[in-house]
Amino acid sequence: MTTWLDDIFAVKKPVIAMLHLSALPGDPGYDHEGGLDAVISRAHQELHDLQAGGVDGVMFSNEFSLPYLTQTEPITAITMARIIGELRSEITVPFGVNVLWDARASIDLAMATGARWVREIFTGVYASDFGLWNTNVGDVARHRARIGAADVKLLFNIVPESATYLAERDLESIAKTTVFATLPDALCVSGATAGAPTDTQALSIVKQAAGTVPVFVNTGVRAENVGDQLSIADGAVVGTYFKRDGRFENAVDPARVVTLMTAARAFRATLS
Repeated sequence: MTTWLDDIFAVKKPVIAMLHLSALPGDPGYDHEGGLDAVISRAHQELHDLQAGGVDGVMFSNEFSLPYLTQTEPITAITMARIIGELRSEITVPFGVNVLWDARASIDLAMATGARWVREIFTGVYASDFGLWNTNVGDVARHRARIGAADVKLLFNIVPESATYLAERDLESIAKTTVFATLPDALCVSGATAGAPTDTQALSIVKQAAGTVPVFVNTGVRAENVGDQLSIADGAVVGTYFKRDGRFENAVDPARVVTLMTAARAFRATLS
């Protein structure tokens, strides 16, 4: 079955690499001495390493803007736009963006930079490490329409990290009603935190409930399990595994990118 994934990516079951930007201006961890030059320099190197390793797409994220906001300050998306703008001529694969955790800012950034998709928390109410986390998907969908970003695909993370869904509903029901009522372009299934394994049973439940909507495994993909995960999911988002020693805070390790992408291509070769 053909989906929008076929229009954007040149392969079945694409692997999207996270490009985790260093802490940005306004973030507690921002390196004032190194400044934006240091942020851009690291992003430039990691973009090169990810693309040289054969990833199918890249997603820019303010991953080191810890602790996250659910309504970001304008400086965050503005700075991300500058960084992507400086790298734009060197991006050779499809790319998306994620302004953690602000759906409207993510869509604005995508529209400004030409990103093909965003990943965000668009639905639900959660008790999270960042406080009570509410969403308004109807408002966000109308915002996307107002600014002319209808072609920007929305990847809904329906098992958000560091948070618990407040309603007493099972995962199958959440997936079914999300697809029916909120019109996602894809669903993402995550573990507890970045790099944490995604439960294969949860992934299977969402995939079965999603119907024709693509499903991404969103955390915990490794070279040794990428085939098993892609046998269920329609694609994978990978961040932590690509880092040196598989540690979230480290820079990208080119050898680990090659290792995982070699395993992913070997699995894809088995598909009819």
